[in-house]
Amino acid sequence: MSVQSDDMDRAWVEAARARANLVSAQSARMVEPSAVPLMNIANILTVARILIVPLFLLALFAAGGHDTGWRFAATALFAVAAITDRIDGQLARKYGLVTDFGKLADPIADKALIGAALIGLSILGDLAWWITLVICAREIGVTLLRLAVVRRGVIPAGRGGKLKTLMQSLAIGVLLLPLSGVFAAAGMALMYVALLLTVATGLDYVVQAARLWSGPVKRS
Repeated sequence: MSVQSDDMDRAWVEAARARANLVSAQSARMVEPSAVPLMNIANILTVARILIVPLFLLALFAAGGHDTGWRFAATALFAVAAITDRIDGQLARKYGLVTDFGKLADPIADKALIGAALIGLSILGDLAWWITLVICAREIGVTLLRLAVVRRGVIPAGRGGKLKTLMQSLAIGVLLLPLSGVFAAAGMALMYVALLLTVATGLDYVVQAARLWSGPVKRS
């Protein structure tokens, strides 16, 4: 009888363990986060920003490019796109909406907007071409640096880069407005500050890329 009792005890213990494991597995499946949907609010805002770029250019060049009403419209479109750049990133991080598509599309949208505005202003004669070329060359160069060292690590976006983007947006916003005199001078002053930050942060990326390049290759 004692042998049968021991066998029965072991059977009950094993059954209890099996039920516990089943419950644990079910609980893990219940708390496991589901895949982030591609069409979330953060990605929708990013796509909207890309779609705004051609509309912005149409408004910028409408009626010869210096019509007061159209310049205000172009400035408004640029401002909306710049604001969504702040919002979509915050939403993605706060609510766990980060996706591979967003990581790729967000910087493309940023560069498309800033690049289109700079080139447009230069074509209209409102901004020196050398400023546009320096800023665009820096953005393209940093992107290539990131790709070159991606197997050794990721170059994070620092506060300097975020401040650079903010100053570029402010400067472009002021230059887009149909202003003259001291206001136009203020816009150019902001642009020179943005230019200095653009060059300084670009050099910082070069230093970081050189350090990563001299380090070991990450193995997947």
